[in-house]
Amino acid sequence: MIPLLILGLLKQNPGSYGYELLALMDERHYKYIVNFTKGSFYYNLQQLEEKQYIKKVDQLDNTRETRNYIITELGDNEFEKLMYKYGSKTEYINLSFYAAMLFTDEYKSEELTKLIEIQIEQTKKKISLLEQSIQYETIPAYFKKMLENSLSHHLVNVQWFEGLLKEIRNEN
Repeated sequence: MIPLLILGLLKQNPGSYGYELLALMDERHYKYIVNFTKGSFYYNLQQLEEKQYIKKVDQLDNTRETRNYIITELGDNEFEKLMYKYGSKTEYINLSFYAAMLFTDEYKSEELTKLIEIQIEQTKKKISLLEQSIQYETIPAYFKKMLENSLSHHLVNVQWFEGLLKEIRNEN
């Protein structure tokens, strides 16, 4: 999915250089959509260039040379394919916590309590980041709606986690 993000960002910001694209992905909190690292980003950037979906446009930026990229016609076609590929998928939300929940009866309740408290803490941090991201005026309207949807899911999860904690504490 990283290629879709890179191609989409280049359509929005033609002539950007790699670090600029990576900074946009970070600023817009795309990590909530796609798991990526700096290394995986640059690997995908290189692959897109090798496949001629993007090309370098060397420009002089002040006194240093930067490698700016633009999307090619092949890249536009690939963008269209990726939009359909990912836009037509419906997948289940898959939290690893769900797998752990399958075996709660075999786990110590004090330890389970700690795990749920960790989930609450981490989810509240995500909620805070999402609330901050939604405030950006530069994000596209559909992305803002997606972040708002994600926020509502996280708020429901916090309620669920807090309910689980209450149940465990009442059992003890």
